[in-house]
Amino acid sequence: MTDLSTKIGQLVRNKRTEKKISQESLALLCGIDRSYLGRIERGEVNLTVEKLYEIASALEVDMKELLP
Repeated sequence: MTDLSTKIGQLVRNKRTEKKISQESLALLCGIDRSYLGRIERGEVNLTVEKLYEIASALEVDMKELLP
């Protein structure tokens, strides 16, 4: 994927681990499969704004914190 996707994925992973949330738990909160969340964190998918907003909400952070 793109460098941007990779950077966003790293930020999502960093926030998730900072808050001590498992991939499984975050995926459930966002209504997505755990393997899809793993692909997001590895930068393998292009996220929609809506999905990024759902992830930010589940992590209880402002969406801009997940943007490089």
